[in-house]
Amino acid sequence: MPVVKAETLPILVQNDMVIVRQSVRAWASQVGMSIVDQTKIVTAASELARNTLVYGGGGSVNMELIQDGSRQGLRLTFTDQGPGIPDISKALSDGFTTGSGMGLGLGGSKRLVNEFEIDSAVGEGTRVTVTRWK
Repeated sequence: MPVVKAETLPILVQNDMVIVRQSVRAWASQVGMSIVDQTKIVTAASELARNTLVYGGGGSVNMELIQDGSRQGLRLTFTDQGPGIPDISKALSDGFTTGSGMGLGLGGSKRLVNEFEIDSAVGEGTRVTVTRWK
C-alpha cells in the first residue's frame, strides 16, 4: 500500500502524548476525515500513546498517510521496548488492566479504528498498528 507521507514522533514524556494527539488530528483533517472519524482516530491514538508511555516505558509512533486505490487513510504504529503483553486476548478484553486505568484502552482503541493489529513478546515490547480509512 503506497505511503504518501510519513513521520515518526517520540513518546517519552507526558507532553509527547499531547503532541501525538495534535499531530494525528491534523493528519486526519488533511486526509479529509469527518469530525467524528477524526475524534475516533485521535481517541485511539491517545489511548495507545498512553499505553506506550505508561506500560511500555516510552517508545514512538509512526504516522503514515496511506492510499489504497481511490481511498486514503491514516495508519499509526505504536512501538515500545517494554515488558510486553503476556496474554493479548486478555489485554483486549474490557475491564482488564495491569495498572490503575479502567481497562478499556486496547479494546476501546480496536473498536474505534477500521484495522487493528497487535504484536507483543514478553521481555521484548509491543507494536500496535491501527488504520482508519476516510
